[in-house]
Amino acid sequence: MRQVLIFILAAVTCFGCTRPTQEQPPFSSEAISQVTATMTDLMVNDVTNPPLAARFFAYTCLAGYQVVAQHDSTLQPMHGVLNGFPEIEKPPVTAYSYQVSALLAMIETAKKLQPSGALMDAYERRFLDSCRTSGMDAEVVNNSLAYAQSISGQVLAYAKADKYNRISNYPRYTPKEEEGSWFPTPPGFFAPVEPYFNTIRPFTLDSSAQFKPAPPVAFSTDKQSDFYKLLLQVYEQGRNLSEEHHRIAAFWDCNPFALQDNGHLMTGMKKISPGAHWIGITGIACKQANKSFAEAMQINTLVAVALVDGFISCWDEKFRSNRIRPETAIRKYVDPTWEPLLQTPPFPEYLSGHSTVSAASAVILTHFFGDNFHYTDTVEERYGLEARQFSSFHQAAQEAAISRLYGGIHYQDAIDNGLEQGLQVGAWVLHKVEKVPNAEKVAQR
Repeated sequence: MRQVLIFILAAVTCFGCTRPTQEQPPFSSEAISQVTATMTDLMVNDVTNPPLAARFFAYTCLAGYQVVAQHDSTLQPMHGVLNGFPEIEKPPVTAYSYQVSALLAMIETAKKLQPSGALMDAYERRFLDSCRTSGMDAEVVNNSLAYAQSISGQVLAYAKADKYNRISNYPRYTPKEEEGSWFPTPPGFFAPVEPYFNTIRPFTLDSSAQFKPAPPVAFSTDKQSDFYKLLLQVYEQGRNLSEEHHRIAAFWDCNPFALQDNGHLMTGMKKISPGAHWIGITGIACKQANKSFAEAMQINTLVAVALVDGFISCWDEKFRSNRIRPETAIRKYVDPTWEPLLQTPPFPEYLSGHSTVSAASAVILTHFFGDNFHYTDTVEERYGLEARQFSSFHQAAQEAAISRLYGGIHYQDAIDNGLEQGLQVGAWVLHKVEKVPNAEKVAQR
């Protein structure tokens, strides 16, 4: 907790401001990334599950986006675009900085959504102080905050209506005692994460099952069956991992539930979620391409929206097919001593969530940066992992997907069909929000 707070207090130095001026300091894309990075640190602290983390990013980015859209005609308001999104009223405030308001709207929204959001109060105070010391008039600062709070309140009302708050009232999910079904895995034996996530309102999808994938390969203990072949593929892969495969699996692990056994005590390992990793990649790309503040806000928002709709689609299938994890099946039917390289996340196997949201994110990022965008992914350096280089976002998504096989936590059909579902979700988001030609056809193929 103390380390997170120190990071929050130290991160704000004019918050991405490129030069001081009294009325309108120009902010770079890095200012947005500083907010999302702080959110990520709180998520690590709170052990926020992957679907919920994506939800936090989406509403936070939407708050900032709506402020910018009210001042930049290149960005369309989301009313009539996202499911149920209201007309956001522009507050009757004068003498303010809309960029400061956009960042504050993000902070105000994250404060209310995240369990440890109160820690962002100190971050917000430092940001406001940095605006004042950079030369911005106190009235402009105060009015910018008032503007942000008005927008954030309206977006939070929209968030409250997505039905996520009803999930706690649903019956506790009980694992099925059927052969081939998912069951909690060691070392934590956690209950399944977000079994009702498919009941919340999607941002662009017609329904959680709009891109329902092909059924998984049917479970079977017959050694000649397709399922048993998939099972042995995971088993043999895990026994013959190269150093590079080790690095790939670790880099894309992104399991906030991972535990470390210290003998008498199990402690949580500090890891980010898949969505946080892709939001981090988004920030890297925006900075490298020198995207404007408005462009970066748009790109971050669309990636976050695609993440949520990707998780909704994937989780809809996970708890429909409810398939057994390789760790459970291999120990029961092949080798009782086998352990996967990565700890198995606490939810059913099919589809691969990381494959789905990685492909969806890659579609959005490729739309804005092109299909031959070379970049260095440094997101995991803060967690002790070496940076990796990629020549495209789809290459990164493919590597993220296959990392699940190397890690021993997914079968190949869950990876392949997860990638396909993610491509469809990403294309659908572009069709709905950006009106991209042919994107609908890609999504419906």
